[in-house]
Amino acid sequence: MTPDERRTLAADLRAVCMRISRRSRFDNATEIAPHQFSVLAKIEDGVTTPGRLAQIECVSAPSMTRTVGDLVERGLVARVADTDDRRVVQLSTTPAGRSMLRKARGQRDAWMLERLKGLSEEECAVLVEASQILGRVVAR
Repeated sequence: MTPDERRTLAADLRAVCMRISRRSRFDNATEIAPHQFSVLAKIEDGVTTPGRLAQIECVSAPSMTRTVGDLVERGLVARVADTDDRRVVQLSTTPAGRSMLRKARGQRDAWMLERLKGLSEEECAVLVEASQILGRVVAR
């Protein structure tokens, strides 16, 4: 593959991944906004602080404070005092937050499953391999 072909592949993959991401989020309206879903999912991955979330999400601390406050107000996230430093606030998902994530992920998975209907076995096999390759690429 030539360098120009690789550049074209990179641009095509980026565009397709963005379209999939956008469509799966906006075609599956849930009770929370896409940015709230992203924050809730990251909190579920492990108890964390608002400051760390702001870094991960590339937003300002005040913006993350508002997002976390909304999630706490809705009962999806709990604030917990750090056992080592009482000035630090840790975050964790509540049972309602985990339920919301399961529901939203289920809707997004169903959306993708609907789009896979009609593909041949061979096309699905190619997508399985492509998914594994993309997973490795993103993990770098």
